[in-house]
Amino acid sequence: MSADAAGRATIYHNPRCSKSRQALDLLRERGVEPTVVKYLDTPPTVAELRTLISDAGLTVRQAVRVKEAEFTELGLLEASDEELLEAMVAHPRLIERPFVVTGKGTRLARPTSAVEEIL
Repeated sequence: MSADAAGRATIYHNPRCSKSRQALDLLRERGVEPTVVKYLDTPPTVAELRTLISDAGLTVRQAVRVKEAEFTELGLLEASDEELLEAMVAHPRLIERPFVVTGKGTRLARPTSAVEEIL
């Protein structure tokens, strides 16, 4: 999950998501070939997800995709942060995307330009 100032980065990527593809393209345009974590295949742990969200300056609720059908199906509207984190790990489509981590910080690349802050 960590990166350093030598141009290394990690992106939590969903290839089907246009914002995720845009963030990956932006990194590559800036000469950064990131480690790509396909989080739908290998979701972060609750602790890793908590760190990503905290490091990005977000609340847990800001990092969950409330428009996903699973959010409603799982009855998460009144869920606690811990319940949301556990649901996001068990159902990674609920994780807002993409998170990008560099040596300068962590951002949720929405908008994509937010990545510029940590390059």
